[in-house]
Amino acid sequence: MNNKSVFLNGAAAGIPIGLGYFAVAFSLGIVARRAGLSPFQGFISSFLNRASAGEYALYTAAEQLATYIEVALIIFVVNARYMLMSCALSQRISENTAFAHRFLVAFGITDEIFGISIAQKGFLNPFYTYGALMVAAPLWSAGTACGIIAGNILPVSVVNALSVALYGMFLAIIIPPAKKNMTIASGVVVSFALSWAFSVLPFVKNLSGGNRTIILTVVISAVIAYLKPVKTEE
Repeated sequence: MNNKSVFLNGAAAGIPIGLGYFAVAFSLGIVARRAGLSPFQGFISSFLNRASAGEYALYTAAEQLATYIEVALIIFVVNARYMLMSCALSQRISENTAFAHRFLVAFGITDEIFGISIAQKGFLNPFYTYGALMVAAPLWSAGTACGIIAGNILPVSVVNALSVALYGMFLAIIIPPAKKNMTIASGVVVSFALSWAFSVLPFVKNLSGGNRTIILTVVISAVIAYLKPVKTEE
């Protein structure tokens, strides 16, 4: 199969992903609007950071006037899983593939694009990932921009209601795996409890929201990884 056909197959697979992205990114646009971003700024930030949790951390940190270092650390921690996905996907790319293709495939990785890319039989043709990315990424970015535009037009009460939708999305992400795995459920409960505790305890409550997020994310994940490591299948 030639590269054009592979690209078109990837684009077809990217359509439902992109439509889902648009809906999620619209809610993120509401948060971005509260942080003071323009539609163009929201579009660019979404194009360069295609991760719901990463973007939410970015916009909330910006809203709280976090420093550049805090923002960089938060996004690095929240998006660290993509490094693992890149390592896994690199094993499915032919060693003859040029560095430029490897770089662009890594840049285009999201949870969903990783899933459809690694599911391909044999070595991955980078043009499949390019096709999916060319459809999904613009829709993700457009969703954020449209959310910001809507936030500037709609009444405050409606904007506040739409903001709640994003929390519903995060609940939809964490509840299914938490119901299946007690370790994940415990981690979620501990995260909620410590996040509240950090907002009221002396000294730590004076830290910026960005620093509290970094500390909690690193410490909780490290402790759980040490106490309940994921068993490697032979």
